[in-house]
Amino acid sequence: MDITINTPASPPPCERAYSLSMVIRSFKGRRDVEVHLFRARWNPEEESETDFTGLVEHNPATEDCVPESRRVILESFTTDERDLIVNYLKEQYSTRLTAIRSNPLAFPVPAGLAGFTEVQPGKDAGFIEFEKIPSYPLAFPLKGYFDLSQHPPLAEDED
Repeated sequence: MDITINTPASPPPCERAYSLSMVIRSFKGRRDVEVHLFRARWNPEEESETDFTGLVEHNPATEDCVPESRRVILESFTTDERDLIVNYLKEQYSTRLTAIRSNPLAFPVPAGLAGFTEVQPGKDAGFIEFEKIPSYPLAFPLKGYFDLSQHPPLAEDED
C-alpha cells in the first residue's frame, strides 16, 4: 500500500488543514475507487468560535465569508486526526487499500467551494459511514465520499 502524506511548505493558518483520501482495490464492482474522507459533523461552537478571516475567500458582492467554503475547513482534519485515521486504515484495511493520501488545504479556500456534507448521494455516488461499522474506534464521525462513475469496472464488457 502506498501512503503519501504531503506536508505544507509553511505552517498552516489553522489546525484543520488536511484532506485525506484512500483508494480501495475493489469496491462495488469497480477497481481502484478513490474515497474522499471527511469529518461528517462538528461541534457548532467550533464553527462559531473559528475566525475564518484569511482562511476562506470573501464573496466580492457582500465581502462575507462564504458559509459553504467554511465547511471545507470544518470537514478537514487536524494533524492528530489525520494520523489516527491513517493508522486505523492501515490496521483495518491494509489488504483492501492500494493507497492513502493526505494533502494540506490551499488557503484561502475558494469562495463557493462546497463541502462533502452538502453532496447528495446518487446512482453512482455515495458515502461510506465509518461510525456505523461496529469496530470503528475513533472518537469523531468519519465518512467517505465515492463516485463509481470515475472508476473502471472490475471486468471489462466483451462484445
